[in-house]
Amino acid sequence: MTEIRKKIPKRIAGTVIQSLKGGVVPRIGLPYITVGRKHEIDALLRDVDIIADGGASFRFIVGKYGSGKSFLLQTIRNYVMDRGFAVVDADLSPERRLCGTRGQGLATYRELVQNLSTKTRPEGGALPLVLDRWIAGVKADVAAQGTDPSGAEFSDAVGKRIYSVIASMNELVHGFDFARLLSMYYTADCGGDDEMKAKVLKWFRGEYATKTEARRELGVNIIVTDDDWYEYMKLYAWFLRQAGYTGMMIMIDELVNIYKIPQSVTRNNNYEKILTMYNDTLQGKAKYLGFLMCGTPQCIEDTRRGVYSYEALRSRLQEGKFSRGGVRDLLGPVIRLEPLTAEEMLVLCGKLADIHAQLYGYEERLTDADLELFIRIEYGRIGADSHITPREVIRDFIELADILYQRPDLTAEALLNSDEFEYAKDPLSEQQDAFRTGTPEFAEFHL
Repeated sequence: MTEIRKKIPKRIAGTVIQSLKGGVVPRIGLPYITVGRKHEIDALLRDVDIIADGGASFRFIVGKYGSGKSFLLQTIRNYVMDRGFAVVDADLSPERRLCGTRGQGLATYRELVQNLSTKTRPEGGALPLVLDRWIAGVKADVAAQGTDPSGAEFSDAVGKRIYSVIASMNELVHGFDFARLLSMYYTADCGGDDEMKAKVLKWFRGEYATKTEARRELGVNIIVTDDDWYEYMKLYAWFLRQAGYTGMMIMIDELVNIYKIPQSVTRNNNYEKILTMYNDTLQGKAKYLGFLMCGTPQCIEDTRRGVYSYEALRSRLQEGKFSRGGVRDLLGPVIRLEPLTAEEMLVLCGKLADIHAQLYGYEERLTDADLELFIRIEYGRIGADSHITPREVIRDFIELADILYQRPDLTAEALLNSDEFEYAKDPLSEQQDAFRTGTPEFAEFHL
């Protein structure tokens, strides 16, 4: 490649290559490989401005497996953390839903809080940092107003400021109890009581199984449950704003796991929870809070089991008469991901070739012509225009780069043009060739 690209630390390069080769999105290094999706990113960042002003937003990101939903989610995650947001994220699974009969909703809450991330703690687990920063920030503000930190008035002034924040939460649902726990944490911090701080953190993480246990250790008669965990998410968003953050973004992936629930009553209960969240954001009942939920077209649009099977959601989310292929309303609640173009994938492969060469310390061998040939082969498959996904192309390209690195005697052109490079001719095209020529292979396939 003739273009000179910036150096990337080997730790990040290794994470990027290994994650993409394994079919997952890396949490670090995304700016080095971000290609396309400019319009989608711009649309989502408009929501960020609304949230920062005290509003709320709710968006669905819809795309096929491997189309880049998770990549877009992680890209937005990095953007908003740079703008002072706290982010919580979770993938749904059979054990983690929005609600359930065996604590699946609480399991999702625990995952979200465990993954609480900020710019200074992007890997998650930022709850203690957030609480300590809040207290330190209040102390710094009081000191900046001229109060001597060594004087007796300082502690009183800090306490008053702390309790003014706490008092502002009392009008919110469960706000009194949430504020009481914050007060306990502050008191324990002042007294150096690390054991009490750990118990309060345990409560915030939803790890108390019964009210009896919470009452014995903390003297409170309430715990986070399957039914009300979302109310505490709204409290977190409000508190984070008071603690100096811009707002909070909740990112939930793999909505398909709700679609897969066999019992219609349980599915509808989960869709009703989504409806509650959606209505809260649009009606102004939530503040400083944004939602991004990702799913496949089937899990959204299927009127028998998908999100659209819940009429109240379908009527709110379904597109109007003017949206069609190539003409999308990116300001609506549902953002549909269109495939990356061949030109965009060519740029991405160039970036990956450079990162691969830096990671393994060799002089890059893939030329512009090699990359163009690779893309022509990938996009020349039967049905590639509608079925190929970035995940498939990336996987194949990294495999190509790996082979060339391990076999210096091979050239990219020879490998790409060889019959042994099996991915260049997929099973579908072989079956269609057999059909056109009437060969026995088709008869066997047809039977």
